[in-house]
Amino acid sequence: MENAKGRVHKFGDNVDTDVIIPARYLNSSDPAELAVHCMEDIDSEFTKKVTAGDIMVATKNFGCGSSREHAPIAIKASGISCVIAETFARIFYRNAINIGLPIIECAEASKEICEGDEVEVDFDSGRIYDRTTNKEYQGQAFPPFMQELIDAGGLVNRINKNA
Repeated sequence: MENAKGRVHKFGDNVDTDVIIPARYLNSSDPAELAVHCMEDIDSEFTKKVTAGDIMVATKNFGCGSSREHAPIAIKASGISCVIAETFARIFYRNAINIGLPIIECAEASKEICEGDEVEVDFDSGRIYDRTTNKEYQGQAFPPFMQELIDAGGLVNRINKNA
């Protein structure tokens, strides 16, 4: 699995799915349309600041709230290559893997990495490198079957590939 490398966009605790993609936009399932509105209620400039490959970092309970796939789809389509958090809501965690959005839990990294830092994530080892501060963190590595799902672009793509 290829490493993620990018600039950090930092958020706090309890970022819920209604903030990730507001309910008023759920009438669309088009990833590009969802991406335009990603995080707009918490940071109206978010999508203008994201460059393909950037990394989102948050603290506790990221993705809590409604169990909608639209939230990880919006994040992935916005250009974010990985989300790092201390903890994820379990349904968000599963939805992210199912649509091929890499996420990684690491309490220390989620607290210490700052907005704008340049970060690299090695998914095979679970290591997170903050290139700005030269600090290294050990996150939870993905088991091989989850890496396969993410590499394929999600569960549906993985199933179709093997059909």
